Amino acid sequence: MADTAHDEHASFIKTPQQLVTVIVLSFLVPIIGIILVVQLVVSQPSADPAALKPEAIAARIQPVGSVEIGAPAKAPGARGGEEIVKAVCGTCHTPGIANAPKIGDKAAWGKLAGQGMPAMLANAIKGKGAMPPKGGAADLTDAEVARAIVFMANQSGQNLKEPAQKPEAGKKK
Repeated sequence: MADTAHDEHASFIKTPQQLVTVIVLSFLVPIIGIILVVQLVVSQPSADPAALKPEAIAARIQPVGSVEIGAPAKAPGARGGEEIVKAVCGTCHTPGIANAPKIGDKAAWGKLAGQGMPAMLANAIKGKGAMPPKGGAADLTDAEVARAIVFMANQSGQNLKEPAQKPEAGKKK
C-alpha cells in the first residue's frame, strides 16, 4: 500500500497536546507582536537628561589610557644606596637568586670585599653571571651603584665607606 512516512498530506500534529499548543501559540504570537509594535509607535524616544551634561559627555569620551612622562623622583646620581637596593638590587640579592650573594651573608660579602671596592664596582657596572650591567637599571650612575654595593656589604657585616661624591651632575655611563 501507500508509504505513510512520506505522505504529503500527513500533519506534523500527532497528539491532542500538540494541537492545543499550536492553537494557543497561534493566538499568542500575533497578540504579543501587535503589543510590541503598539509600544514602539506610542512610546516617545527620550534621552536621559543627565547624559547630556558636559561632565557625563567628557566621561564617555575620555581616552582609555594615558602616558605621563615626568622627571624621576630624584635626579640621577642623588639616590641613596638603601633606596637603590630596595628598588633594584634586592630583587636578587635578598633571596640569593642565581647565586647572587645574599644580603646578610657575611662570608660571601667578606670574600667580595676582600677583592676590593674597585673590583666589586667593576663587576656590578659590567654585570657578572646572571646579573645584567648595573643590575638591569641602566639609569643608575656609577656612584649610585657604588652606594648600593656599600649598603649591601655593610648590611652583611662589612665596614665599607660610602664613596665620596664626585661632581657627576647626572652623568650616565
